[in-house]
Amino acid sequence: MTTPVEFYNQVIAETKKVVWPTRRETIMTGVMVMIMTTLLAVFFFGIDTIFELIVRQLLSLAK
Repeated sequence: MTTPVEFYNQVIAETKKVVWPTRRETIMTGVMVMIMTTLLAVFFFGIDTIFELIVRQLLSLAK
């Protein structure tokens, strides 16, 4: 079992190993997330519209 002081020192040592992304990398990642989110939203909207049309057609046959 580690003492709180040892744990704190281990946390500090691990934190020093972290490589933070640059501003450019962060912006590029954010842009890519927005693009992929938009593409997926359009895709799922299209799929939902198609399924809605199919269900409406099937329900109109049941009348």
